[in-house]
Amino acid sequence: MKDSLIILSGGMDSTTLLYDCADRIALAVTFNYGSNHNAREIECARYNCRKLGIELVEVDMPFIGQLFDSSLLSGADAIPEGNYDDENMRSTVVPFRNGIMLSVAAGLAESRGLRHLMMANHGGDHAIYPDCRGAFVDAMSHAICEGTYDRITLICPYTSLTKTDIARRGAELGIDYAHTYSCYKGGEKHCGRCGTCTERRDAFREAGISDPTIYEEID
Repeated sequence: MKDSLIILSGGMDSTTLLYDCADRIALAVTFNYGSNHNAREIECARYNCRKLGIELVEVDMPFIGQLFDSSLLSGADAIPEGNYDDENMRSTVVPFRNGIMLSVAAGLAESRGLRHLMMANHGGDHAIYPDCRGAFVDAMSHAICEGTYDRITLICPYTSLTKTDIARRGAELGIDYAHTYSCYKGGEKHCGRCGTCTERRDAFREAGISDPTIYEEID
């Protein structure tokens, strides 16, 4: 039954969840909030929704880019390089981003008569992003349920999975990851050095899957 709405960025994780649960997803929503990589991600979201025949709603949230402090909103040169567990990666946090997106998505789901929300946060995000952790998911799930007449539920099946686990699942589903985007710098090619590029490369390697990503030359 098509009873669910998914938050779809166009990156690996949400795209995998889109294919994983396509038989129950009636609607996808993507958010343009001014990040360096927003435009390239959204193109991927459009591509995969067209391929699956799932409606995509695009929501502009310019106030995030205008008012919030994050290197993810400040241009490619502001993005630190390294791994997600490095302290400097905290600069990429967009304050309460998932909370804001889930709130909008809950209103959209109830307006469309949908009973469930889906989000593809995963275990690799926990070190640096508080709005991806299990405690946050539990709290938002309760708030969304209590704050909607239809008692909408939040489904986050990847919360305890690694990026490698997700890559393996995507391979099982036959997903073409060339039509996903991750790099926080937002360039035509993935930089290969920022936290999300490093995580992406490691996931493909650890999963034993061919990496279709085009990276910049690294000295």
